[in-house]
Amino acid sequence: MTSWVRLSVGVLAAAAQAGCVVGPDYQKPILAMPANWSNQKTATQAKPAQLSAWWQRLRDPQLNALVNEAVTGNLDVATAKAKIREARASYRQSTATLFPSVDGSGSATRSKSAAATSGRAASDAHSQFQTGFDASWELDLFGPNRRGVEAARYGLDASQAELRSTLLTLIGDVASNYIQARGYQARIQLAKRASSSERQTAELTRAMAQAGTATAADVAKAMGQASSTEADIPTLEAGYAETVHRLSVLTGRPPAALAERLKRSAPIPAPRLPIPTGIPADILLNRPDVRLAERHYAQYTAKIGQAEAARYPAVSLTGDIDTSALKLGDLGKNSSISWSFGPTLSVPVFNAGQLKAAVEVAEAQRDQYFIAYRSSVLTALEDVENAIVSLRQERIRVSKLASSAKSYGDAARLEQTLYKSGETSLLDVLDAQRSLYSAEDDLVQSRISIATDYIALNKALGGGWDGVVETTTPEIIDVKTGPRLATIPVAP
Repeated sequence: MTSWVRLSVGVLAAAAQAGCVVGPDYQKPILAMPANWSNQKTATQAKPAQLSAWWQRLRDPQLNALVNEAVTGNLDVATAKAKIREARASYRQSTATLFPSVDGSGSATRSKSAAATSGRAASDAHSQFQTGFDASWELDLFGPNRRGVEAARYGLDASQAELRSTLLTLIGDVASNYIQARGYQARIQLAKRASSSERQTAELTRAMAQAGTATAADVAKAMGQASSTEADIPTLEAGYAETVHRLSVLTGRPPAALAERLKRSAPIPAPRLPIPTGIPADILLNRPDVRLAERHYAQYTAKIGQAEAARYPAVSLTGDIDTSALKLGDLGKNSSISWSFGPTLSVPVFNAGQLKAAVEVAEAQRDQYFIAYRSSVLTALEDVENAIVSLRQERIRVSKLASSAKSYGDAARLEQTLYKSGETSLLDVLDAQRSLYSAEDDLVQSRISIATDYIALNKALGGGWDGVVETTTPEIIDVKTGPRLATIPVAP
């Protein structure tokens, strides 16, 4: 009997160590990628994209500080960190299934028996103490546990990629909202300057009307245009407040926390252009959302093996040893000892196709994540191409708008001079002022768009936070988690 047990253990242990697995082995897919971006010449070797701390090339210390604060305080980042801790714990749980488990037990009983002897009852009370260990080990013959560990490993990689994706989105949002805030400040200042100039024209027209060289209708027109320009200011102020509120929340603060800090106006950050964009294949490594999709695909490939292994026999080794005695001190010497050991075999015989259907479900899920991976790559390529085109065309547009604003400025000053000398009509002056304000506002918005397109291009290329992110510390530090007296909350 002992020889049979040893032989069984040896055979089963050898089978377990052989590393047999079922289901498909994951292989990273090879996708056809364009050789160059649409704006690159094929003969020119593309320079790699400079994605490290790309926001610093906007040359704004306030923005740099806000990015650092957002990485530390943003709640979406905190959630992504918690998901990493969850994935790590799940990975450790999966790894533990590869090892045996041992449980200890112990008991103490006091019993009394009574029997009738010669017309009277005799009783005998005695104690019994028992202790023992139970052990079990599921032999991973066809790899369901190893596939589970593999899936958990990919899941951990996915959670880390999700954190990077969250940081990429966060930094882009902080930079975009900061640009918008400075843009609103510039547009508010412009509207105030334009309305002030138009008010001066209205006052001049009023004085000319009193002198008989202008009419009351001219005064009304001049006042109306000034009021129309001033009406833009509340809308711009509201937009500015909303961007500041968003910035505050992105950094993990109440909405009005940054209002005083950003109150003082500053120029719209201007990036250094042009920027290198690398080659399309770079996004497979640089874009965290593409990496996330690829890890999900790998994870669900491993889950097919888990489902497939359930269709094969499962073998477990179980054993226990118990010792019992009438006295506690006799457990180690004068006790009765019993033990048992042996393999347990479980073979799926009939399940009406349930296990095969589970494999098909896993395969369909794997296919969905493969399609999602391909879709993420196409989306990334589209994002980069769109950002390149937008930035290139906006640079052309801003130069034209700058020329237009300069010409309208010259025209407005000339019309104002002619109007004062009575050589032109008020209508020409108002039209020149309105055209100047519109051209200057378009120029400011174009400068905002250039900075925003620069941000979009860096996000599309995969630029995010490349520094160390501490993910081991939980958000809530529990205290007094050991055994203690329970307290029952009293209902109000």
